[in-house]
Amino acid sequence: MFAPGSRYHDIETASLTAPDGRVLLYVRRRFLPLDAARPVLAEHTVVGGDRIDNLSARYYGDPELFWRIADANDAMVPDELTREVGRVLVIAVPTARR
Repeated sequence: MFAPGSRYHDIETASLTAPDGRVLLYVRRRFLPLDAARPVLAEHTVVGGDRIDNLSARYYGDPELFWRIADANDAMVPDELTREVGRVLVIAVPTARR
């Protein structure tokens, strides 16, 4: 259902039958990994012009893995991570996929 690099790739799907008989598929809730489960690969100090996708490309080799940086910094809105120049971001070691 989701691409292998997606944060939702390993999340279980479920279904719900609507009153009209239609079967609705959905993805179950995704929980962030616990802090202890995120060893630090690097710390990055935000500079002007930084973008979360470019940081992901630099540290993980893939701009679509920006969500790993968001997870490591408990961010619900990934773009907010690079708005404040001087902010220090945790870049977590990528965890193995299931």
